[in-house]
Amino acid sequence: MRKYILAALIAGSFAAPAMAQDSGRAPFTGVRVEGLLGWDRPQSGGDHRDGLLYGGGVGYDLQAGRAVLGLEGEASGSTAKDCVSNFAAAGDRLCTRTGRDLYVGGRVGALVAPSTLLYAKAGYTNARVRATYDLAGTTTRTGQNLDGFRVGGGVEQAVGSRSFVKVEYRYSNYEKDVDRHQVVAGVGFRF
Repeated sequence: MRKYILAALIAGSFAAPAMAQDSGRAPFTGVRVEGLLGWDRPQSGGDHRDGLLYGGGVGYDLQAGRAVLGLEGEASGSTAKDCVSNFAAAGDRLCTRTGRDLYVGGRVGALVAPSTLLYAKAGYTNARVRATYDLAGTTTRTGQNLDGFRVGGGVEQAVGSRSFVKVEYRYSNYEKDVDRHQVVAGVGFRF
């Protein structure tokens, strides 16, 4: 299902320039939806694993002159996973994996060109971490939600009157000495 949503967002961003132009509308105002894909590095206690981040977001921006203020929400997942054998006993195996990550926050930006926005973002994030422990044919699964904050920044480029592409870096810090670094590319459109 996620693949179809991402494909629709990408197709819509290429079709958007063919739509009728709305010349009186500020290019960074309105409701936006976006698909996200990028690099994810969760880490704890100095140990880290890289993975692929995928997800989607929604938001609302208001442009006033060269300034842009916005609210946004996001749901994403990651392929980052780490497994260790002989963790607590001979022959056992412990695997930890990042699950979904929910984010809600705001952003503030400035137009550096008529169709280019440079922005900073900050907000609350909640990540799920799952663990699977196997010993002598017995499997135990646990999961935990971790609260934290996210800060970051990026650049967004309007492509036509309703579509955009963006690249951003963000850092998230969670409880239990867990944090993550991400570099994400996005494509989306405004309504």
